[in-house]
Amino acid sequence: MFSRLSQVARHLLRPMPNYGRTPAAVSSVSKRSLSDHRYSSLDASERQKKDIVTGACLIIGNEILNGKTKEANSHYLAKWCFFLGISLQRIDIIPDVEDDIIEAVRRLSHNYDIVVTSGGIGPTHDDITYESIAKAFHLPLVLHEEAYSLMKIKTAEHKDPVRASFNFDVPSKELDGKKKMVMLPHDSNRPLEDQAIIACRDKFWVPVSVVNGNVYILPGIPDLFKHLLNGLTRHIKPRVRSNGKIRVTIRTLQPESKMADYLTGLAKRMAPKDIDVGSYPKFQIENTVVLVGEDRAELEAVIPEMLENLEGTLVSIELPENPDERERKDKAPDGEESCGL
Repeated sequence: MFSRLSQVARHLLRPMPNYGRTPAAVSSVSKRSLSDHRYSSLDASERQKKDIVTGACLIIGNEILNGKTKEANSHYLAKWCFFLGISLQRIDIIPDVEDDIIEAVRRLSHNYDIVVTSGGIGPTHDDITYESIAKAFHLPLVLHEEAYSLMKIKTAEHKDPVRASFNFDVPSKELDGKKKMVMLPHDSNRPLEDQAIIACRDKFWVPVSVVNGNVYILPGIPDLFKHLLNGLTRHIKPRVRSNGKIRVTIRTLQPESKMADYLTGLAKRMAPKDIDVGSYPKFQIENTVVLVGEDRAELEAVIPEMLENLEGTLVSIELPENPDERERKDKAPDGEESCGL
C-alpha cells in the first residue's frame, strides 16, 4: 500500500524503538513510565474542550483474543471516525485484566484526542472496565442516578413480562448486578453532565461514561455500540475541524507489479494535496486503488488520468455522510437484552 508522505513524517516523529530490550522489558518500561500518573480535574476539563484530530480504539475482552467472538466494533468506529474527519490511528485489543486496562487507557488518553473503549461493562465477574478505568485515573465509582432511574423505566417497558416485573425495591444479587452497570467513574470536582452522556435515552438506559475528558466507555455488543456511538456524534462533531474524508475507489485488472511505478509517482504528486493513495489486491482476481482526501475537486480532477493509466473503472465516490441522517436510518435492536453489555 502506498501512503502519503505525511504518514512518513508522523512515523519519524514517533519515539525510537527500544532496541536491545526484550518484549517483556519493553512492556514493563512502558507501564512503569505511566505508573506515576496523577489525575487532574483541570486537565480533564481542558482535554474535553480541545479540538479532536486523532483517535484511538481500545477493545477489551478475552472472547476477542481467544477467537470466540468476531470483533466488529473497531470496524464500525473506523468508519465513524473516517466520515467525521477524525484520524483513527490506533486499535488495541487487550484481555479483561486490570493492569492491562489501566496501562492501555492511560497511554491512549495521553497520546490521542479521543479514545473509545468497547466491552467489559456488564454485571458479571469479568466485567471490570469501569473499575479498572476508575483506578487508572484515581477516581471512585459512584451510582449514576439518572441512568439508574432510566434503567427502571426501560425494564418496566420490557416485552418479557418476567423481566418487566423485576422489583428494584428488594435487595438481591440480581439487583447488585444491575447497579454495577451504572456505577461509573466520578470526579466530584467536575460537572456530572461532562462525565456521562445518555446518548439514546429514547431507546436505552445505557450511559456513555466519559473519563479524563477524552475516554468514552461503550459496551461490547455491536448493535448497542453502534447506536450509542451514533448518539455521541452531536457531542463530538462540533470539536472536529475537518469536514470529513472523501474516498474514491477504482477497480482494475492490472497486477500491482504493472501499476506500481505509476502509483508511486501519483502518490508523490498527491502528497502535497494531503491525498492518500492506496492499492489493495484481491488475490489473483483484481486490484482496487483508493484515493482518500478532503478536497473533492482535487480528487475528481485526477480520476480520468487514473482510469486511463490503470485501465480501470470507477466504483464509487464516498462522501462524508450526515451523521444525523445515519443515526436516523439505523434501526434499534429489539429488546433490552442488547443492553447486557
